[in-house]
Amino acid sequence: MLSRLRRIIRQFFTRTRTINKQPLNPASLIVLILIDIFILVNVFTGLNDISNWVLSPTQANPCYTAWQNYRESKDKNKDFNIVRAAADKDFYPPISSFPPNSANQTLQDSYRQNSRGQLGDVSPTCQGFATAADKVNTPDNEKLVKSIAQKQDAIAKLENSNRNIRAQYDSTLLEKIAGQNRDQSINNVGAEKAKQQLDNNNQQIAQLRQEIEKLKADLLAKPESTAFLKLLNDGNTFSEVERSYKHASFWYPSIQLTLQALFLVPLLIGAAIVNRFAERKRYGLVALISWHLLIIFFIPLILKVFEFLQVGVLFKVLFDLISTIFGGLVFLVSYAYILIIPIAGFALIKLFQTIVKKSKPQPSILVQQSRCLNCTRVLKGGEDYCPHCGYHQHHECHNCHQPTYQHLPYCRNCGAEQNPSESI
Repeated sequence: MLSRLRRIIRQFFTRTRTINKQPLNPASLIVLILIDIFILVNVFTGLNDISNWVLSPTQANPCYTAWQNYRESKDKNKDFNIVRAAADKDFYPPISSFPPNSANQTLQDSYRQNSRGQLGDVSPTCQGFATAADKVNTPDNEKLVKSIAQKQDAIAKLENSNRNIRAQYDSTLLEKIAGQNRDQSINNVGAEKAKQQLDNNNQQIAQLRQEIEKLKADLLAKPESTAFLKLLNDGNTFSEVERSYKHASFWYPSIQLTLQALFLVPLLIGAAIVNRFAERKRYGLVALISWHLLIIFFIPLILKVFEFLQVGVLFKVLFDLISTIFGGLVFLVSYAYILIIPIAGFALIKLFQTIVKKSKPQPSILVQQSRCLNCTRVLKGGEDYCPHCGYHQHHECHNCHQPTYQHLPYCRNCGAEQNPSESI
């Protein structure tokens, strides 16, 4: 088995760097490698483009993240924060991963634009979410939001001023306790004046906070704001969005792999047909390039299959099953993969071996046609080793000890029965 594997690897590398059994010169080999790199880069680019053709779970359900963050938030101001986000387009990103591209673009327009030219549609529930959010975005509400922001900035400035005054106030008190003359003080404001200014600032801060609370209440009391919050707090509607998002997340890797396979299959079939034709017609350079193309097209396919196994349906089923049975012992997923993948590989190898064995002519037919018992290429006759693949055509008869054909039931010299399975 090991010798066969070494022979296959040797044949593979020989085939990738020879034309009609003649090795490529270094310059030609460099050109071939550059072609391989160029084709491989374009294949991966095409795979990426076609995999992004279908809407991702986030694109199909763009309101899910904002909705989930709102429902899970423990912030007492979460109602105001989400309404403010809808009322002022400067705050659109918390609502959607796809903010409007212009000041006149609505959130619903943004959803439609980001799904244009792709497979799939934005969920109707998220479209309803966008409609409700756009209704909150009125000039009056936007003015309220900006007024609140201005008052909050004013509070921030007053609080910063208070911090500076307190620092000077504490220093002035120490100077007063120490009996230092006021003229020698390093502070511009005396203790009495500093306290008075602090009191004035605190009164302004309290007044501004009252005004902000009133503006917030006015904003939340608007009919469009009430309707928007009612939608956000509708458990059934949110469950529908969540179910749609999880369903899309479950099938998205499978859809991506299917599209990528559809992209690669025509390339693989075309390269295989050209390679077979070139081999039959002895077009050495064409056969070499088509063989390289076959290898290049198989590489991303294998990588995408392994990538799918890590994030696709099989992984999610195993993860959910193990999480249900064993709780937090999710590392058991790795054990499951280590067990399942070799078994699946064993089954595939057995299948391929059976297919190859059935498709390959019987040894007796190959001997009659003077062909190699391994690669089936034509031999001149009498060779012990195939000049094409190096396979040994004969083995020693256990009765007469003369060379006889491998895999045939009887010796060609003495007629003694052989055991083909013992052939080397």
